[in-house]
Amino acid sequence: MMIGREIEDIDIRMPIDAYDIGKDTPTFNAYLTAVVRNSDGRVIRVHRQRSHSPTANFIGLMLPLSYFNTANNSFTLTTTGGSTYTFKPGIGTSARCISYPNTANNYYSYLVMIQVGSGTRSNPFNAYSLAAPIANGSGTGQLIYGSVSVPSNITVSGNEAYFTISQAFNNSSGATVTITEVGIIIYLQTASSAAGNTNIGQLLVWYDVLSSAISVPNGGSVVIYYTFMVNP
Repeated sequence: MMIGREIEDIDIRMPIDAYDIGKDTPTFNAYLTAVVRNSDGRVIRVHRQRSHSPTANFIGLMLPLSYFNTANNSFTLTTTGGSTYTFKPGIGTSARCISYPNTANNYYSYLVMIQVGSGTRSNPFNAYSLAAPIANGSGTGQLIYGSVSVPSNITVSGNEAYFTISQAFNNSSGATVTITEVGIIIYLQTASSAAGNTNIGQLLVWYDVLSSAISVPNGGSVVIYYTFMVNP
């Protein structure tokens, strides 16, 4: 894998002049950074933008339990393949909820990948898949997907807290590959003590159209970073 210098050499956090200022209450922000290298491992571009596109799936998974219990509500989740699932967590042995990871019984959800694509979605909230996902491979128009990196802890510094997930992509396609969209995909299972687990599948929970396209040269690579921060 051609990645060149270690990421510690590159500041992947948003410049201070891009932050919101003058706010007295805690704030939440997300930032997307892409570091592109050529075939020699030299950094040829660093792209930064504010990320602001949680999808409907993300919003549904963040709703409080009272939303579902008070009025008997449910929420429809849509997988990347277009299948739908009625999500209705609750309390009790028959309730289907996202349980604490239980790998022994296969009751666990996890981060699948940061996915890149060559299309655009006009309404990120309704997006359940990338418009034109770039396939994992070395064929024409493809990128080789590395493993997603997830921190073991949240970093706390002064009055701010943040964590960053990242993934590397290498280009062995024989030509330049252009990225215009990026998303975060999770794999979701629900479980109940009475009925066992249900595999819902892959869900797009975060989606961004890049403010400017990223070109990855043949033999080069790009690392995508998502930083989620409270009180920046």
